[in-house]
Amino acid sequence: MSSALSTPPSTGRSANPAAPPGLTETTARTASTASKAPAAPTSPSAPSASSALPRATRAELESLRVVGARHPWRWVATAGVAVLLAMVVSSLVTNQRWEWSVVFQYLTWPSILSGLWGTLRLTFVAAIIGFGLGTVLALMRLSRSPLLRAVSWAYTWVFRSVPLILQLLLWYNLAYLYPSLTLGIPFGPSFAEFGTLDVINKFGAAILGLGLSQAAYSAEIVRAGILSVDQGQHEAAAALGIPRARQSTRIVLPQAMRTIVPTSVNEIIGLVKGTSVVYVLAYGELFYTVGVIYGRNQRVVPLLMVAAIWYVIITTVITVIQFYVERHYAKGAVRTLPPTPLQVARWTVLRTWSRLTGRPAHPSLPPAFAVRTGNGRGHLTRTGRPSAAQPSTSQPSTAQPTTARTEGGAA
Repeated sequence: MSSALSTPPSTGRSANPAAPPGLTETTARTASTASKAPAAPTSPSAPSASSALPRATRAELESLRVVGARHPWRWVATAGVAVLLAMVVSSLVTNQRWEWSVVFQYLTWPSILSGLWGTLRLTFVAAIIGFGLGTVLALMRLSRSPLLRAVSWAYTWVFRSVPLILQLLLWYNLAYLYPSLTLGIPFGPSFAEFGTLDVINKFGAAILGLGLSQAAYSAEIVRAGILSVDQGQHEAAAALGIPRARQSTRIVLPQAMRTIVPTSVNEIIGLVKGTSVVYVLAYGELFYTVGVIYGRNQRVVPLLMVAAIWYVIITTVITVIQFYVERHYAKGAVRTLPPTPLQVARWTVLRTWSRLTGRPAHPSLPPAFAVRTGNGRGHLTRTGRPSAAQPSTSQPSTAQPTTARTEGGAA
């Protein structure tokens, strides 16, 4: 009985069969209790070993000077372009055959200004007709009516296939086919009759040729802009019960204008230069007037330069207008509107003044301009420094961290 009730001798193994070998009963009980106990909370203020840097290392990093990346080939390309530009300017100034005195003499000549007014008038009227009719054709092409789609497609196909100079000559000789034009009920009696030559003169033929040809190209531009608007916009407007006409004018077209405007301005600029084709009708626009003058005095190159200067001026004005129109329609698409040329000029002056005087950047400068006044410290600007009494790495740091502002303005 005593041997049956006696405790078996210890063998050095745990009584728990699940315990791993070599672990005593006391050790196993201690490990089990430790595994069930919650983990000790980590102090949030204790710095991690990976983020802590020795004090000497931080001082060395702060003493380093930030240097921008080197761009040697950029400077080589800049120097090459500058040399070529200087050669062009020198040729324009030193070559006497340009006859700049004759150019400036005829630049404001009354007949030249009259031809300039003819070019502007042709461009304005043809652009109104072209883009007005082009918008109607684009809407017809997007219609569900098979007839409207077919007529719009056929119009675009025909007028894009026939050269502009051929269209001008056909419209100018329309009186050969139809000596008179009548106004009345279709297939019924007429109320008025006009001579074709009285209605379609040189200006009328030029307007019809330029405007109707431009409408074919404008139709595709407007149609592409409408198709660029996300389909969800159409569905959302239809779900709100907005009428289709209001959907087009208030929702679809304002978004499509960001795609339509750049290409449309290109077409208008091409239309300005395309008015020179009207010389075949002997209409007094700019190029025809210049041709008449140099045919008399034989000053061909100076008179051609007069026409080139006026075309450049017209194109520049249209380009400036394009910038502001694009900026207007970008309000709902970008977070920050692009700066105007006057703003860029003002910021450039302020930045240059800050560099020359060594003063801090003007508060009105945006970060992209203000950061470039770093006074030789590279493209990063240090806006704060740790305190002189930096605590040791074993203690949590309470000093303000060093911040750097990049060229985009983000900290």
